[in-house]
Amino acid sequence: MNLQYKSTRNPSVEVTASQAILKGLADDGGLFVPEKIPALALSLEELKGLSYQETAFAVMKEFLTDFTEEELKECIRKAYDSKFDTEEIAPLVKVDDTYYLELFHGATIAFKDMALSILPHLMTTAAKKNHVDKEIVILAATSGDTGKAAMAGFADVEGTRIIVFYPKGGVSKVQELQMVTQRGKNVDVVAIHGNFDDAQRGVKEMFGSQALKEELAADGYQFSSANSINIGRLVPQIVYYVYAYGKLLENGEIESGENINVVVPTGNFGNILAACYAKQMGIPIHKLICASNENKVLFDFFRTGTYDKNREFLLTTSPSMDILVSSNLERLIYQISDCDCEKDAELMGLLKQKGKYTITPAMRDHLQDFDAGYASEQETADMIRKIYDRTGYVIDTHTAVAAYVCEDYKTRTKDETKCVIASTASPYKFVKSVMQAIGQADGEKDELELLGNLEKVSKVEMPKAICDILDAEVLHTRECDADKMEEEVKKILGL
Repeated sequence: MNLQYKSTRNPSVEVTASQAILKGLADDGGLFVPEKIPALALSLEELKGLSYQETAFAVMKEFLTDFTEEELKECIRKAYDSKFDTEEIAPLVKVDDTYYLELFHGATIAFKDMALSILPHLMTTAAKKNHVDKEIVILAATSGDTGKAAMAGFADVEGTRIIVFYPKGGVSKVQELQMVTQRGKNVDVVAIHGNFDDAQRGVKEMFGSQALKEELAADGYQFSSANSINIGRLVPQIVYYVYAYGKLLENGEIESGENINVVVPTGNFGNILAACYAKQMGIPIHKLICASNENKVLFDFFRTGTYDKNREFLLTTSPSMDILVSSNLERLIYQISDCDCEKDAELMGLLKQKGKYTITPAMRDHLQDFDAGYASEQETADMIRKIYDRTGYVIDTHTAVAAYVCEDYKTRTKDETKCVIASTASPYKFVKSVMQAIGQADGEKDELELLGNLEKVSKVEMPKAICDILDAEVLHTRECDADKMEEEVKKILGL
């Protein structure tokens, strides 16, 4: 039976999985959600010993029901191949009494690779399935990682163009170099004068412009999204947590049916929402622990029931979480309102008009599965140093936020449930912050010059993704003001 997808803002909208992937965002501005969360067809015991690819198929076939088995397996085969630098794709590493799911072994050394390796294949398959005759233009806003991973995934994929916007000065040196050196005839990247929320808002406005859609269609283009607002990005992320549970079972770390906690560093809320969906599929997750940096809008939401973006936007050492408008939270809001589209649309309207909204007491009652914490800049750095000094294991700044929140949660609650931390980026991606944290920054040494130091300290070979950018030619130099993004897109597409 085909699983249909609905808009969070309009009960009459209903599309297939492939149509939802192609559209990215519903015409009414809502996000596509499955009409129900399907159960995992495998028993927990059957997860033991499955490869990442086999786990991906077991999860994704339940959500992407209008893809044939052959189509889905081919997409998985193309996505999870030799571009990953470990055979396991996502190793689960035990450090002290905590498990780190390393999601950064792909082409751009961040967790976005895991989903963005498969999205282009899902999208081109969906295009053929739906007889799309227009070139698909992928628009993406990035706080540092999505952009490069999306460009790498879509580079030279036939029938697609990709345009990425990132905040100038709001990403690490390595992140920026990865983007501006990306090859591909169909790839463009633009630095905007503003922050990530400005970039995200600009992309959403373009998606919502009927006049722009008509102008694009007349020239043979249609928009889609590579951000986690696209269900084709979100579904592959569910695989992380199903796979982690299977590995814990396989390694004898837990008994079948034993609960685990999951700690996720998040800004846009997609990665932790994927863990929530994994729980609803049947994975025994006790608490979903949301870890924020100093831009703690999500922490405050879980603590008070009010989501309020009216605050200072802070640039931190964990820039991929420097976000004040967490787009994927809308899917949770829809769920905890008992799938009330009118309530969801009302709250999203308030967010747009006033910058904040408050959920009802009944909605708050549906958040019992969640806990939340945040780490200051100092606490983040101290955590990197503490883990390194104690174990020799080096983590990046985003993972350190989660590690701090995890430790704080255990101390605060006395909960002894085993914890899995989503380790979302390689320390090489944020080398200066990491080396400063462990006291090995060599004074005023340039960020890129510290890469060799990190290799010695971590005893982990420099990833190919880093080696490749050191001498790469800068190919993209476009910049624009945040309110000129549509004009820039038109220039790129020759409209």
